[in-house]
Amino acid sequence: MCGREERAATKGCRAGAGGKKPSTVTTEMEILGCVLPEDRLYDLENDTWWADGPTDGTARVGLLASLGAFAGPFRSFAFRPVEGVVGRGRSVATVESTRYTGAIRLPVDALVVERNERLVTNPRLLNDAPYTDGWVVRVRPERPDEPSRILEDARAVAARLEERIRAQRIRCWPVTPEFELVEIGLECSAVLTKLNEELARRAPGDAILLVTDDPTSPIEMVRWSDQTGHAVLARRREGDLFQFLVRREAAPTPRVRRP
Repeated sequence: MCGREERAATKGCRAGAGGKKPSTVTTEMEILGCVLPEDRLYDLENDTWWADGPTDGTARVGLLASLGAFAGPFRSFAFRPVEGVVGRGRSVATVESTRYTGAIRLPVDALVVERNERLVTNPRLLNDAPYTDGWVVRVRPERPDEPSRILEDARAVAARLEERIRAQRIRCWPVTPEFELVEIGLECSAVLTKLNEELARRAPGDAILLVTDDPTSPIEMVRWSDQTGHAVLARRREGDLFQFLVRREAAPTPRVRRP
């Protein structure tokens, strides 16, 4: 199967990269499950994107979805106290998860004109909405032509990003799981018991990634979802392993299938 697919979506930043006019539809490239919008430019080395504003000469900068999938749920976020023009490669913020700590760096020399303060209290926006509500800063480039000269579009970075995703075994999901439950060598009934116990400890809306090698799990997970009312958001198979992204619902409603 080809690792890259293209699809149209009505989400993400509407401003085109390189001065293109806004569009009501954003075309997205999907690389091994990781979304890469085509309406912006990228600094792949620093895992950042650049999306031009429609009219005022500013642009928004944010993080790639693949970094959020690699890092897991972000737990803390802090802006650095920068003033004046910030040089290319200099950090404007720091972010942490349980297995990642890093800086968010500007892809070109630019003046920060706005910060997304929502990230300070809700760092998970970087995971859950990396190309929309999870933007980091709005900036004005020191040299307006620089982004289009030194940054790359989605097609130019796609092959290298796919290689990185494979090498780092990154798994992008519709929602970043709070916890991974890996159960190998157990029958599905025992696996589901552990899943139920783990869900009971989680808050409504939390997602769990279940990994099992039970060959009956694709059928049993459908039954489990119907019986419990909790959602299976996505599923994937890799070799002998089956992966299910499960979400705890606030008010689960069991479903009865008609014979």
